[in-house]
Amino acid sequence: MVIVFASLYLGVAGFLYAYQRDYLYFPDVQRPIASLAGVSSLREIELVTSDGLRLLAWYVPPPEGKPVLLYFHGNGGNIGYRASRLAQFADADLGVLMPEYRGYGGNEGQPTETGFYADAAAAMDFLRSEGLAAERIIVYGASLGTGVATRVASEHKFAALVLEAPYTSITAMAALQFSFMPVSLMLIDRFDSLSRIAQVRSPILIFQGERDQIIPPALGRELFAAAPEPKEFWSTPDGGHDDLYSYGAAETVLDFLRRHVPAVN
Repeated sequence: MVIVFASLYLGVAGFLYAYQRDYLYFPDVQRPIASLAGVSSLREIELVTSDGLRLLAWYVPPPEGKPVLLYFHGNGGNIGYRASRLAQFADADLGVLMPEYRGYGGNEGQPTETGFYADAAAAMDFLRSEGLAAERIIVYGASLGTGVATRVASEHKFAALVLEAPYTSITAMAALQFSFMPVSLMLIDRFDSLSRIAQVRSPILIFQGERDQIIPPALGRELFAAAPEPKEFWSTPDGGHDDLYSYGAAETVLDFLRRHVPAVN
C-alpha cells in the first residue's frame, strides 16, 4: 500500500512539475487590434529583447513634460484585453507603454520568468531611446505583472510603483494551493516580490479586493508590510481580482499619482 501511495504521489509531483507553466501562463496568442483602444495617438511599436525576440507593444507618447506609465499586465489574455485601461490613462494626460510578453499577442517565444524580465528590459531600453529618464516613468503591475513591475522598480528610482492585486511570490501562492507538495523545490518561475520590495526607492501604492479568489488578499497585505516608505494601501471590501476599477480604483491610482508625481495633474 505504501508503495502504491508513493508511486501515485511521485506521479502527481512529476505531472505538476512538468506542466507547471501551463498553470501559470494563459496567453491569448492572437495579435490584438490597436484601433479598438480608441486612442488616436496610440502607436504599435516593436521591442527588441536581448535574446533576439521582436515583441509587439502599444505606445502612447506622453504630452510635453508628462510622465509615462509602463504597464505590465497579468497572466491571461493579451494587451488587447487592457485597451480600456490604456485609454483611461491616456485620457488622464499620461503617456503609456504597454509591452506584450513573449508568447502573448502574436509574439514569438514561450512565457517564462526570465523571459518576462528580458521583455521588461527591452521596454526600458525603448523608453530610454525616447529620452525618458526613470524619474518620468511610473511602473505599474497587475496580478502576475506585479512581480515583473517590482523587479523593474527595484533596479532604479522611478516616479512611482503601482501594484494591483499583488502577491508575495508564486512560491507562496503555490504552497497555499498545493500544500501537499514541496513547491519550494519544484517551482521554476517564482516571481519573488517579497525579496525585492525593500529595494524599491519610489513611492508605492498597493491596492486589492478583499474578495479576490485568485490571489489571497493576505499576500498583498504581507507585501505592503515589507515595502519601504512612502507607501499607501487601498482595498475595497466588495472587489475581486479583475473588477477593482468598478469600485473606484482608477480614482485612487490617479489621486496617488497627483500627490506623488509632480507632473501629474
